[in-house]
Amino acid sequence: MAEIARILVADDEPHIRRILQFLLEKEGFEVLLVADGDEAWKAVTSFNPDLVLLDVMMPRMDGYAVLQIIRAGFETSRLPVIMLTAKGEDEDKVRGLRDGANDYVVKPFNHEELLLRVTNLLEATRREREANPLTGLPGNRAIEREIQTRIESHQAFACMYVDIDRFKSFNDHYGYARGDRAISFLAGVLMSCSRKYGCTGDFVGHVGGDDFVVVSGADRAADLARHVVAEFDAGIGDLHDLGDYERGYLEVESRDGRVQRFPLITVTIALVADAQERFSHPAELSDTMAELKRYGKTKSESVVVRERRSAPGTPELVPALGIDDETDVN
Repeated sequence: MAEIARILVADDEPHIRRILQFLLEKEGFEVLLVADGDEAWKAVTSFNPDLVLLDVMMPRMDGYAVLQIIRAGFETSRLPVIMLTAKGEDEDKVRGLRDGANDYVVKPFNHEELLLRVTNLLEATRREREANPLTGLPGNRAIEREIQTRIESHQAFACMYVDIDRFKSFNDHYGYARGDRAISFLAGVLMSCSRKYGCTGDFVGHVGGDDFVVVSGADRAADLARHVVAEFDAGIGDLHDLGDYERGYLEVESRDGRVQRFPLITVTIALVADAQERFSHPAELSDTMAELKRYGKTKSESVVVRERRSAPGTPELVPALGIDDETDVN
């Protein structure tokens, strides 16, 4: 069940407060009304809103002063704020935006437009909070929500779990900055291939580290996955030092001083191509993909692993690009 967003309305005009309360509560928001700036900044801490509708001209403290307090607080510095004012002069808008307001609405406002601005800003803020800081892609909560939505839609979809093989040895050898570069490269490959070879509405999420999830159409997923492998493999030469790439392995010194050899990084994709109505919860789908991934990790090259059509749950390697899809390579 989705969480109910809390909205603080700060306006000294009673009829404006009543209108906003009616509009917002009708949309399912929890609303707190205050009538002046002093009450407003105190309510930011006590009510813990998800968004503030803040009038500029209020007694005891104006909206600009309240906004400065909000932006100066560590826990409230990124709180979404929409400024409300009866003035329409450009300098008032510029001042509010310069002081850190996310949006600006001039009274009298169009009801539908204001609601759209509120919902759009709440959605943008939620996505920003859930995004992985390295790649900017949706994180775990968004991934689970996307998969649950697909499950409940009862429409055909495919899901794949993607991660880099031997990433730890790569990270140990080259350092975290190069590791982040490899992760960002894979994220770019997933986004690019989804646009070129996937379906409208494909979802790419970043679980964390070198792990990703892609949700796509059931009929395009295997081809999409093969293109991801091909594009990732084509770029690994730029991720490794030339000498390591030409040798075909990395030499990594262990804690006890022994030097171990590791193959270059590759990618494993665990693919469940027919997830429709097979799972009731994202965790069940995750368990199936984890089993497929374990099998893929036993291979030294980049692979796409899916279930056999004749025996669901049994791993099958998807042929590389240029080979007929139905060829059994096991």
